[in-house]
Amino acid sequence: MRKNESRQRKLTSKMKIKLAGVFGLFLLALVGLLVGITWINAKSGNKYTQQVLTQSQQQYTDTTVPFRRGSITDRNGTMLANSVKVYNLVLDCVEINNNEKYKEPTQNALEEYFEIEKDVVEGLLTSEKTKDSRYQILKKEVTMDEKRVFEESLEIPASKEEREALGEEEITRRQRVKGVYFEDTYKRIYPLGSLACDVIGFTDAGDTATWGLEGYYNSTLNGTNGRTFGYLSDSTSLEQNIINPVNGKNLTTTLDATIQEIVEKYISAFDRALSAGPNNKKNAKKKGAENIAVVIENPNNGEILAMASSGTYDLNDPRDLSGSYTDIEIERMDDEETREALFGMWKNYCVSQNFEPGSTFKPVVVASALESGAVTENNRFICDGGEEIGEDYVRCAVYPDNHGSESLGEVIQNSCNDGMMAIGRRMGRDLFLEYQRKFNFGTRTGIDLPSEETGLLFSEENMYEMELSTSAFGQGFNCTMIQEIAAISAVVNGGTYYQPHLVKEITDEDGKTVKNISPNIMKQPISQEVSAKVREYMGMSITSGTSKSAKVQGYSMGGKTGTAEKLNEKEKGNYLVSFIGFAPLDKPEVVIYTVVDTPNVEKQASSTYAQYLAQAILSEVLPYMNIYQDETAQGETVLWQGFYGVPKLTDIEEDGVSNPYGTILDQGFGDGDPIDEDEINDQNTDGISNEDAGIDADDPEYEDTYDLDELEKLNDEIRR
Repeated sequence: MRKNESRQRKLTSKMKIKLAGVFGLFLLALVGLLVGITWINAKSGNKYTQQVLTQSQQQYTDTTVPFRRGSITDRNGTMLANSVKVYNLVLDCVEINNNEKYKEPTQNALEEYFEIEKDVVEGLLTSEKTKDSRYQILKKEVTMDEKRVFEESLEIPASKEEREALGEEEITRRQRVKGVYFEDTYKRIYPLGSLACDVIGFTDAGDTATWGLEGYYNSTLNGTNGRTFGYLSDSTSLEQNIINPVNGKNLTTTLDATIQEIVEKYISAFDRALSAGPNNKKNAKKKGAENIAVVIENPNNGEILAMASSGTYDLNDPRDLSGSYTDIEIERMDDEETREALFGMWKNYCVSQNFEPGSTFKPVVVASALESGAVTENNRFICDGGEEIGEDYVRCAVYPDNHGSESLGEVIQNSCNDGMMAIGRRMGRDLFLEYQRKFNFGTRTGIDLPSEETGLLFSEENMYEMELSTSAFGQGFNCTMIQEIAAISAVVNGGTYYQPHLVKEITDEDGKTVKNISPNIMKQPISQEVSAKVREYMGMSITSGTSKSAKVQGYSMGGKTGTAEKLNEKEKGNYLVSFIGFAPLDKPEVVIYTVVDTPNVEKQASSTYAQYLAQAILSEVLPYMNIYQDETAQGETVLWQGFYGVPKLTDIEEDGVSNPYGTILDQGFGDGDPIDEDEINDQNTDGISNEDAGIDADDPEYEDTYDLDELEKLNDEIRR
């Protein structure tokens, strides 16, 4: 007991003093160390940081794992834009420089399989800037096939027999190809080339976009990059950590690729047919008009089924101007002129171009007047050839003739400016402007495309009697195509204004729906009863009025023509002609709007050009959409002679050949006998004179312009 107690000695005072001294010395040393580190960091911090980084870079990797940008498809799943995996070919200079034996075999392999010259590789291996680098990109956008062939060339057979057959020399060569690896990346491709280029747009480097759906939905289509990082041994064999990328979302559009192809086919054929006209500039590409544009909309939900204009470009090569300009013109362009030419080519005419709508606006005015009570269906209007307004005389189109006494429907049927001016007066300035705004003129529709214009309206302060009169028949103010077709869709669908849109669904990389984009009802500017009346009036325009040339046999239709003179000094004397129509008459399922800006003909003031285009397109679109004939056909639909030989999309049961868009091309040159030119050129039966139609059948130049042999050659190109 005493012995144990003796072992448990307590610390003496002397021992405590010694221990405190040791602890004090330790604290002083620690403080000294901290002071030293602070001094070194202040004086030489950058130097030591650089040394540490240099060493760590040889041991540590941190690379980006790219996301996959989302795809864009049409409503049926046809691919319009996609990102395909490609590879960056990367050189690890450190690994090759570690052994001189690696250099020559690696250089030879890179030259053989990727056409990378030996001097290029040698320069990277020896340069002070790159010799210690583990990451030098040798080539971008290496395909999967190129990568596979290269990797197969370095494989060492597993079996003894195969290795013996290969030979030791070859095995050694393969083993000495070092320091080459592939980095995943993606390339944006557009499988259908120029199809729907105005709508889709394109991406620049770095998955950025400005134009079309690519630009509007850029943040949705883009994802988030992942990362790979970790410490590497000399053999790069240590474990790495990976943060997986988040891929972008996919867009399902409202477009129908087949309808889009039909539209673009006839725009191209129309452009070719008028390209020999009198208005071509010296050295310029021959064009049928300054622009030819078409929009097709489902009036019952605002979905855009097709949207196109002339002057298309290849989305895979968007900076190629050769489709719109001659080689001489391109060579003469400076940087600013090139930029302007590109922007002009990329611009979507249908949403970004303002113009006077002309008489296609008249149904909106009539609907507004009926809805407001300014007129009734029983009112009659007197056309005596025009109206005297102040010191000016505003003529009707038939001046010096007149339409006489007209019903409200006949005002539309005859496209009577005098009658429309009377309707405008009954509405008055304030009510007229109110309904313009109700139909969303002067305001963006909000369509999901960039660079939409607002148009330009008169205000209460600057609309006087003359401005009210001309606005009543669609001149004096500006709008866009998308504003006009959205307004007319509301006029004929029962009075509901739907916001036009191009995307109907957004999905993730697994195909799960992230967002359904439902039809957006913005307003109800008119009643169903008024809508039904105006449909009736527009039907009269097709059966007995100025819109007869747009008729597709077997289908009830409504429509309205438009002819607007360009009044600015630069373009004075030129015309923009248009047509807007729908089918069927009682329950519209499709609305089409065609615009021909400055047709390349001697006499431009004829809406028949726009009607020909609409008729041809609808003759294929209506059957394709399974919209059945609802009236007795009065013979066959005979298309304008400029479309002679254009191949038609037919049912899959018919003989044909599959085209790139998954549809069937009829290889024939049309139905039956060639078109009777005299019948086509005589527009008197359509209620329009040859003169009003801009047609002179006796002009020898006219016959040359529409030479059928030449058209057949041109359409051979279209078929190809």
